[in-house]
Amino acid sequence: MKLLLHICCAPCANMPIDALLDAGHDLTGFWYNPNIHPFTEYRSRRNCLREYAEKIGLPLVEQDDYGLRPFCRAVADDIDGRCVKCYEMRLRRTAEVAKAQGFDTFTSSLFISPYQQHELLRDAAYRAAEEVGVQFLYEDFRPMFRDGQTRARELGFYIQKYCGCVFSEQERYLKPQKILK
Repeated sequence: MKLLLHICCAPCANMPIDALLDAGHDLTGFWYNPNIHPFTEYRSRRNCLREYAEKIGLPLVEQDDYGLRPFCRAVADDIDGRCVKCYEMRLRRTAEVAKAQGFDTFTSSLFISPYQQHELLRDAAYRAAEEVGVQFLYEDFRPMFRDGQTRARELGFYIQKYCGCVFSEQERYLKPQKILK
């Protein structure tokens, strides 16, 4: 099956890539993450993925769109509920590219993260598939998360410290800090 894999970052994608290839899929990666900010973070994640894709021979389609303004416009009315809008933006675009480029189905490396709102993510993907008219392949990759992170460290990947958007970066710094005794 010809499958387009939306990739949020190389550390999250390495295990899903292996699993999907092992399952016999004709796999192509897709980079579209207008939510990632600041630009230096966006560039670090994109470049790490480019290098990994080249190393393993994974075809990679890029919509290299640093989308600060469109992303902020999309989530401005509901900052606390922004994740759904973010999922919808990225998965809708993945579905559109999958259909336009003749892929049978699509999925996302986001399904590996225990930090994502998994059910909302899955629902957004199914909606995008139905609206665009292309199949969505649901895979729960979360059991692979720790192994994927270990592997990412072994491979020397750039590993981010927050989800990607400027608001998640802010939350990272606002969390109560543990006091060392």
